[in-house]
Amino acid sequence: MKVEEAACKSLEIEKITSLIAKRCRSELGVMRASDTEPARDLAALMRRQELFNAIESYREKKGELPWINEVAPIAGYLREAEETGLLTGSELLRIRNVLLLAARIKEKLSAEKAGYPAFSMLIHEIADFTEEIKATAVISDDGRLYDHASEKLRSIRDVLRGLGETIRRKCGAMLNDPHIAVMLQERVLALRNGRYAFLVRQDAMGSFPGIVVDRSSSGSSVYMEPHSLLLLNNRHASERGEERLEESRILRGITALLVSRASAVRSAENAIGTVDLFYALSEMKRLNRWRIPELSKRPLFDIKGARHPMLLERAVPIDIRCGDGFRALVVTGPNTGGKTVALKTAGVCIILAWMGFPIPVKEGTVIGDIGELFADIGDEQSIEQSLSTFSAHVIHIREILENVTERSVVLLDELGAGTDPEEGAALGIAVLDWLREKRTLVLATTHHNPIKRFALQTPGVETAGVEFDIDTLSPTYRILIGIPGRSNALLIAGKLGMPKEIIERATKVMAGNELSMEDLIAQLHEKRAALEREGHELSIVRQKVESLRRDFEEKNKELEEKRDLLIANAEKKALSVIRSAEESARALIKNMESAEAESQARRELEKKREHFARIKEAATRREEKKTARESIAAAGSELKAGDNVQIIGTNGAASVIEVRGKKAIVQAGVAEVEVPLSKLRLMKGAAAQDPLKQVQISVSKPVGVPSSIMVRGMTIDEAIPMVERYLDQAYRAGYGTVTVIHGRGEGILRREVQALCRRTAYVAEHNLGSAEEGGYGVTVVRFRR
Repeated sequence: MKVEEAACKSLEIEKITSLIAKRCRSELGVMRASDTEPARDLAALMRRQELFNAIESYREKKGELPWINEVAPIAGYLREAEETGLLTGSELLRIRNVLLLAARIKEKLSAEKAGYPAFSMLIHEIADFTEEIKATAVISDDGRLYDHASEKLRSIRDVLRGLGETIRRKCGAMLNDPHIAVMLQERVLALRNGRYAFLVRQDAMGSFPGIVVDRSSSGSSVYMEPHSLLLLNNRHASERGEERLEESRILRGITALLVSRASAVRSAENAIGTVDLFYALSEMKRLNRWRIPELSKRPLFDIKGARHPMLLERAVPIDIRCGDGFRALVVTGPNTGGKTVALKTAGVCIILAWMGFPIPVKEGTVIGDIGELFADIGDEQSIEQSLSTFSAHVIHIREILENVTERSVVLLDELGAGTDPEEGAALGIAVLDWLREKRTLVLATTHHNPIKRFALQTPGVETAGVEFDIDTLSPTYRILIGIPGRSNALLIAGKLGMPKEIIERATKVMAGNELSMEDLIAQLHEKRAALEREGHELSIVRQKVESLRRDFEEKNKELEEKRDLLIANAEKKALSVIRSAEESARALIKNMESAEAESQARRELEKKREHFARIKEAATRREEKKTARESIAAAGSELKAGDNVQIIGTNGAASVIEVRGKKAIVQAGVAEVEVPLSKLRLMKGAAAQDPLKQVQISVSKPVGVPSSIMVRGMTIDEAIPMVERYLDQAYRAGYGTVTVIHGRGEGILRREVQALCRRTAYVAEHNLGSAEEGGYGVTVVRFRR
């Protein structure tokens, strides 16, 4: 998005970025705040938002990215170095701080890139500076070169240290010589103009064995170099010259290396500035409740609860929109009512949003694909060109009209003002109509009633008013879209003490259409107030209805649960009676002596079995239907490995290991169980648990799963699959132990049943029954828990 310079100036974008910059930790962040321009297109804006959200998320979860408080701008040093070829030690130290911080940030971003893909945008801006950091490591924290910067430098400094020691010994002896000591102003050795000397009294200058090298600041004494130090001083000066040449050579080499990477260094500096700027924006978002707006591919804006950044908490939140249902919004109302502030707030929010910044709005704010933003706000009178305010506005609006497109936003303050009201209104209507035909987004303010009428009557143009409290003579700053605002000039004048006769005369002057327009607006405001009252009453009714609906659903659910419980208990008792009757019937048949009687009894038993089977089947279907209503399958939820679920009818949690079609393998306690999706409920918000530490699952025995199974008399092929299915059902039903009745016989079926138990993971142990339980004819199975 492009923003014209005049719009940035009138909307005071520089002041707002300065407000944000105060939260930055360095000059790099401050520079980045002032240099940031709106994104060139929607894709670039989305990338900025993604990067900001990634950095903010990282801060919340893992803390701050690496930072050095001493970091400072360095681009200026590099520009100078391109001409001079030499950077000082202190300048190179600043550059090293930037490179070190850039390297640490890149290392951290690269390590976290898998969790935050948007970090790649910053990583690509930071090159590898290993060689440059190593080269600058020869500089100490005070900006001087270490001795090991080169072998030659080490050698020169060793010589200098030796010479210095020799000179100090020689001078120490001279200070102890009473003939010399009496001529000295101070008994100290000084270094003046690169040569060691004594501070000698003015009256002893002719007697001291040496030459003058400097005068004191007071002029009462002179610095004199003793003749005995001449050769040593000459050699010391020569070695110091060699030292400076070698230091210059080393610094020029490091400078040349950095200048060759100037572009990469500036890019790294920008990346650090971005990190600091996003830190400041994140703080603004946290402290002032700013938000990243939603984006739309359509040219529009829908701003909710916006506050101007310069007003902070003093601002009244406003809602303002354009582009969805209408392309132009005309805001009207009295002076000081907040029209211009609303206009500026919308413009500022759009520009900041396109910079990729959070903005002072509420949830649900949408900023669309906007190509350009123009603004004509305030007094632009040009003294140099001898142009009136009206002329300046006309010239500016003409320039705007030459550049607008369907994706442009145009902000026009006090449209048609500054000239004859009738002609100004006509010109304002013409401008609005022309922009409407171009399908440009327009947000305009005005006092002119003809423009209000145009907005009310023209398709694609909407009106809005700034609310005004007549009793207190103060604006509320609320924007009421759909209702034009009244100027209230006569009413305000009357409240402020204007003589009644004057007000009455003014009312008579206002005749015809103008008076009708004011009356129409007054009626609209009355209707809006009535609608607001009705809306409030309707809201109360809706809340009561919603409360009644929730109560009804809760009571209905409670009744259904009680009904299901009663039916389930009744069916359990019925099935218990059925099983008891069935076992008694078998025993009776076994004891019958007459084959004919036995045969007839078996036929009667089969008939009863069919009747019992139908009862069992109905009970099972009822239970399955109830279970299915609460299940993942019924809710249409998507299940994946790692989700926490509950087996319906149990109190414990289980963890999903794998999903296989309409079934899932879950970890319940220490065992893995295959359960249909129709018997699982998703546990939202439940924390993942160690399966070995989960609570044990306790399930009431569902209808249709008995505590024992009889396979006596069956073949192995018939019995084993039946026993395997039964054990699975019994384990999931929550039984601790069950009994498999296989009969004594030759023991073949018993061995196969027990082999099945040994290879079944959730079977803890299996044993032959006691004498009372059936001895060798039964196997008692105990499940793992």
